[in-house]
Amino acid sequence: MAVELCLLLLLLFCGSTISEVQPIYKPPPGTLDFGFVPAKTYDTGAYHEPGAIGILFKIVHAFLYLVQPNTFPQDLIRKLAQQQFGNTQGDYQKPENVVLTLQAIYYEIGFIVSAALGLLFILLLPLVGLCFCMCRCCDNCGGEMHQRQKKNADCQRSCFATFLFVASLIISVGVLCAYAANQHLTNQVRGAKKLVNSNFKDLKIFLNDTPAQIDYLVSQYNTTKDKALSDLNNVGPVLGTRVQEQLGKEVRPALDAALTMAGAIRETKEALENVSVSVEVLQEGTERLHANLTEVKMHLSNTLNDSACSAAQAASTCNIIRNSLAQLNINANFSGLPGVSSQLAKINDVLKIDLSSLVQKGYAAFNDTPDLVVNQTRNILSAVPYIKSVLESIGSNITTFTRALPVQKILADLMVHLTQSEAYVQDYFPLVEQYDFYRWLGCLILCCMLVLILVFYYLGLLCGTCGYDKHASPTTRGCISNTGGNFLMAGVGFSFLFSWVLMIVVVLTFVTGGNVEKLVCEPFEDKNLFKVLDTPYLLNKHWKNYLAGVIFKNPNVNLTFEKVYSDCKENKGIYTSLHLEHLFNINELLNISMYTEDVALKIEHIQINLSKIILLDEIGKENLLNFSSSGIDGIDFSAYLTEINKSVTKVDLLSFANDLEARADQLPKGALENALKGHANNIRMIHNQQVVPLEQAMKYVKARSTLNQSIRLLKRTSSELMVKVKNVISAVNAAQDLINNNASQVIVQETKKYMDTIIGYFEQYTEWVKESISMEVAACKPIANVIDTAVDIFLCSYIADSVNTFWFGLGGSSIFLIPAIIFAVKLSKYYRRMDTEDVYDDSSVSGTWHFTL
Repeated sequence: MAVELCLLLLLLFCGSTISEVQPIYKPPPGTLDFGFVPAKTYDTGAYHEPGAIGILFKIVHAFLYLVQPNTFPQDLIRKLAQQQFGNTQGDYQKPENVVLTLQAIYYEIGFIVSAALGLLFILLLPLVGLCFCMCRCCDNCGGEMHQRQKKNADCQRSCFATFLFVASLIISVGVLCAYAANQHLTNQVRGAKKLVNSNFKDLKIFLNDTPAQIDYLVSQYNTTKDKALSDLNNVGPVLGTRVQEQLGKEVRPALDAALTMAGAIRETKEALENVSVSVEVLQEGTERLHANLTEVKMHLSNTLNDSACSAAQAASTCNIIRNSLAQLNINANFSGLPGVSSQLAKINDVLKIDLSSLVQKGYAAFNDTPDLVVNQTRNILSAVPYIKSVLESIGSNITTFTRALPVQKILADLMVHLTQSEAYVQDYFPLVEQYDFYRWLGCLILCCMLVLILVFYYLGLLCGTCGYDKHASPTTRGCISNTGGNFLMAGVGFSFLFSWVLMIVVVLTFVTGGNVEKLVCEPFEDKNLFKVLDTPYLLNKHWKNYLAGVIFKNPNVNLTFEKVYSDCKENKGIYTSLHLEHLFNINELLNISMYTEDVALKIEHIQINLSKIILLDEIGKENLLNFSSSGIDGIDFSAYLTEINKSVTKVDLLSFANDLEARADQLPKGALENALKGHANNIRMIHNQQVVPLEQAMKYVKARSTLNQSIRLLKRTSSELMVKVKNVISAVNAAQDLINNNASQVIVQETKKYMDTIIGYFEQYTEWVKESISMEVAACKPIANVIDTAVDIFLCSYIADSVNTFWFGLGGSSIFLIPAIIFAVKLSKYYRRMDTEDVYDDSSVSGTWHFTL
């Protein structure tokens, strides 16, 4: 029933709903938020930590490895399970059966040898004990109450006492191990009720949460449907925006380039105007300076032509001054620069047409693309009601199909069975505890047998050691020493009585517990046990895969115990773990291919005309061509930059005036000297009043800077201006051609992308459902926990480890009873009071002993 429940609930969502659709381009669809599948946390932790006694468990495991070092015999178990034994009398004599028997014996040789030694112990020790008793009754085997004196008697007594004490200690350790294992098993059985209840609680959560998880998956179909309908209702704006973005990859750069060129035209006009104004300002200043310097040079030349300069003392000085007059002139001559009035006039004619306004109209027309698409996609909007009805019907079909499933009935039946099982466990658990108490009591009695023997040995050692008097003769030993010897012999007697009983229990538990550990627990841990169970035709000779045959009635489905257990261990959904997709195919239930094909058919017939969009008319293109032929590339930019970089005058006027005054001082005192000094003062005045303002006054500095910047801007703008303009016009024409001739192809392409996005919502829903079913819905961790609890914890950790540790301690103690018996018999002779003794006669020959009663 549990399998049927999982099949009916989870296979509702198997498969891909639109696997038939294979779009050429698959963009990542808008991400839908389906939330989290409601799930509760399972409480059971299927892991057992034994604590301190785990050390003993590891020691026992190591001992079992020594007894049985062979790996798990998968092939042997498969052959033994598949082989027929006992159907006829000669089956066991068949060669293949003999070989299998020998292989099984070889594998079990460690257990067989150990069990054989145990059986030999069981048979021989009582027989030896009987013979020993009869022998002592005949005053043999140490039964004669006579002790011969030996020189090393004290040494022998000490050695026997030590060996017996060591053997008793080892037996004590074994008893403690056995008692600890016995008590550990009882404690775990008493605490198992909590673990059992936890497993039942998790199974109830598993059953109760599954319907809610299924309902949540069904309800999230509305999220997908609402998102798809929302996008379809907005198909015009959304699709228009997508078409605009696709066309905008070429249109916007072209319009941006045209708008940039319109800005360059305005900047060119401003630069030309700045050049014209700046040149006028600089021409005005330099022309006035040139006139003043010419006048000063003329007066200075007249002075030098005076007769005083003809004198011998002044002639050389006057000649030097006369030769330097050529330096009194301006250096930067802005009057000779070519004008830019013709270029400015052409630019003004170009600016009569507002190119920026024309480009903005192109932007506005292109931005109306979504509205044009909206007006021309009415046929898709007319299909939205039909699409909505289809989606509603799909949702209704899912809900109807889910409600038609006998989920509640199956859940109720399973819950009844689970409740009955829980009640059964609760009712019989006290009986289990009662039987466990009987087991605990029986094991305690076995331990007490050994404890009784140990008590006699320890009392014998204590009394014998404390009461022994080395000066007393064997016939005069004290009561305490004699009692110690009697205790030792009592221990020997009980050892013969109890040892064979103990060894019977040891052999039975050893063979059983050891094989459970080696053939069940270890292969369960490394999953080899599941591999054996998954052997084809093992559990059913007609079924290749037994589990698939039980669940699907189809043994050819590859469903294995190991895979199911591993998936449940990882808390995957039971749908994934049991491969329930092999039971039902509900692709048709969630198949929306009819809807997608219908919408795709409508989309293929979309005819959208965007020829109304004019990016830049012929007037604007002609305007750009007029700008390229404005002549700014014919301006002599190097002449302007050369004059800008020149100084105002050819010579520093202050230096010239100082030099002139110094040379005047070399002349004889008189009118010529005074005249030359007057000219020097005039030159200084011209420097201060005209040269300094030209170099430092804001008016002229700004004019020079503006002229420099404007010339450089014009130079950059004019560089390959014709090529730039043609590139802008070519880009605009290409974008216009794309809109006029290829827009339909772009629209169809973007429409397919849009349709893929709509389909992507359902693909997301399908993938989310599949992922949720695989990992979250009906997560089967409780099933793996039940298996782990039953096998790994109860059988292996609680029972097998405890039983193995019990026989390990009990068996070790039983084996060491043999040396204890020998040492106790030997030692008792030194503690017990003898009837006769050997007496040494001093009057006789030295070294002679006489037997005296």
